[in-house]
Amino acid sequence: MKKTYKIEVDCANCANKMEEAAKKTTGVKDAVVNFMTLKMNVEFEEGADPKQIMQEVLKNCKKVEDDCEIFL
Repeated sequence: MKKTYKIEVDCANCANKMEEAAKKTTGVKDAVVNFMTLKMNVEFEEGADPKQIMQEVLKNCKKVEDDCEIFL
């Protein structure tokens, strides 16, 4: 399953950090952050709960970029 989320981030480097943090989150098959459109596309593992996983993605992203936001 794939979903798109609106994000708020200050720079392209920070967006890359968010993308890497999202990819390392358990239950995420793939993640792509587009700084220009301020969107994060996330592909979830089979049978995963997107709401629960996105809470973890947000926590992981805050560790690398504390002023980022993902609108869930």
